[in-house]
Amino acid sequence: MSRGAERTVLQAASAVGFLLCAAVAVWGWQTGVLTSQERLEALVSSLGLAGALLFTVFQAVQVVVPVLPGGLGCLVGVILFGPVWGFVYNYVGICAGSLMAFAVARNCGKPLLSLLFSEKTIRKYSRWAEEGDRFARLFALAIFLPVAPDDFLCYLAGTTDMTWRRYTAIILLGKPFAIALYSLGLTAVWRMLVG
Repeated sequence: MSRGAERTVLQAASAVGFLLCAAVAVWGWQTGVLTSQERLEALVSSLGLAGALLFTVFQAVQVVVPVLPGGLGCLVGVILFGPVWGFVYNYVGICAGSLMAFAVARNCGKPLLSLLFSEKTIRKYSRWAEEGDRFARLFALAIFLPVAPDDFLCYLAGTTDMTWRRYTAIILLGKPFAIALYSLGLTAVWRMLVG
């Protein structure tokens, strides 16, 4: 498959994922699931463990094939499952997805970056990868603070000589703060909007 065809397939998959999310949002709005806390809680509790598992898998896939902004997923987790379990499911899903992104990039190399991300993003952060050991420190800081494109940086890290052990430690130790910050901050904004 040519590079152009690969890009088209990835863009189509992302578009389909976005459309599915939009369709679910419209359905949720029309049925009152997204406008009534009671209906939302009833839906989630009716799904039981399957709902939590589905959400965690969605969060993992979301890192590998970005469909929605990651912060939005964090908000959804807290709204659906509460602050504690929402954080746990967000953390497990995002960490699993981050490890998958690293593995994919490790196997596919730098050409994959241009298929998934804009040239502007690649140019902006690729200089980090050329800085050897300094990249690991910059990467850890970016993962800890929710300000950089984490999905891209996970892929970029996979194209460097960073070890699995170091990468995994940065992800597992750095993600909790960023996820908690996103979850709590966006939950506060959500409550102001609907509250």
